Amino acid sequence: MSTVRVRFAPSPTGPLHIGGVRTALYNYLFAKKHNGTFILRVEDTDQTRYVPGAEDYIKQSLNWAGLELDEGPDQGGEFGPYRQSERKALYAEYTNTLIDNGWAYRAFDTPEELDAKREAAKAAGNHSWQYDSTTRLEMKNSLTLSKEEEATFLAAGTPFAVRFKIPKDETVEFVDEIRGKVSFQTNVLDDKVLYKADGMPTYHMANVIDDHHMAISHVIRGEEWLPSTPLHVLLYKAFGWEHPAFAHLPLILKPQGQGKLSKRDGAKFGFPVFPLVWQDGEESWAGYRETGFYPDGFNNMLAFLGWNPGTDQEIFSLEELIEAFDLEKVSKSGARFDYDKAKWFNQQHLIQKDDEAIAIDAHPYFAEAGMELSAETIFKVVQLYKERV
Repeated sequence: MSTVRVRFAPSPTGPLHIGGVRTALYNYLFAKKHNGTFILRVEDTDQTRYVPGAEDYIKQSLNWAGLELDEGPDQGGEFGPYRQSERKALYAEYTNTLIDNGWAYRAFDTPEELDAKREAAKAAGNHSWQYDSTTRLEMKNSLTLSKEEEATFLAAGTPFAVRFKIPKDETVEFVDEIRGKVSFQTNVLDDKVLYKADGMPTYHMANVIDDHHMAISHVIRGEEWLPSTPLHVLLYKAFGWEHPAFAHLPLILKPQGQGKLSKRDGAKFGFPVFPLVWQDGEESWAGYRETGFYPDGFNNMLAFLGWNPGTDQEIFSLEELIEAFDLEKVSKSGARFDYDKAKWFNQQHLIQKDDEAIAIDAHPYFAEAGMELSAETIFKVVQLYKERV
């Protein structure tokens, strides 16, 4: 295998869900298994959804879990900067390249005009109208405007988006490291916006450009990005670049097994869905760290939500997970979350720990409960109850 470079690329739009931590964990395990590089890239192009403190929360979560970064906003590296908001000039340059070579076009349609098109389509019985190869020539864009009309719009500073020109009647195929060969028909794809009127790229554009420029070898991400992958493959083709290997991870499902695990499920059933406590105004959301989980128990639990070593072994240290991890053993189907199993993993790691170390960790909990016990007494309590908690 050639040089492995993987990235965890979250958006700082709120707290990091445990599904995001699992994605980071799998990227980390894969990188370390192959003596590769694990990178943090902050995808903060959507400034309207930016949440102050979210980037620090992401970094603290990775640090607590022991997922040490090789490159990132704080670590630096030769492929930086590692925040997309600091790479805007690069995206603008490549957007113009796509327009010049016919793979993209400027769209001057206003939000009101787009809404009117959708409503008219609904009234005619079409509830799935989209901007694509069948509708783009009805719209106000550089494909339908004369050169003079477009120049007038540009000179007047008329806002525009840049859309990708999806080719008609083609099949996009790629091999997913988990799911095997995947194919999409281009006729079901819409002309996605690559560059917004506010001067910022969309996820799709920035993602592809950054993965190429950062020499990413494997894109390991959640399955919710699988439908976007044909667009990404076409973007690589448009730029004349080779695309990285793709691996789309299964969802972490609700305890009942139906639907993606959400923070509401945590509130409903009384378990954390975030690695660390998160404060949102007057609302506070529990974290695994504050609930009493050890990082190695937390990682062990997450690793088994979608992956299995193929043996009877269930308790792994981080080093053992690195040694055993293999993308071929990641499941295609979603993994049902089981909090009792999560607590069992943590219990097993607690049992393996030194009594004195547990006593030191336990002291603040006794103090919080108003029990001022001596270190010797706490040590005896740990010896007595260690295997029963």
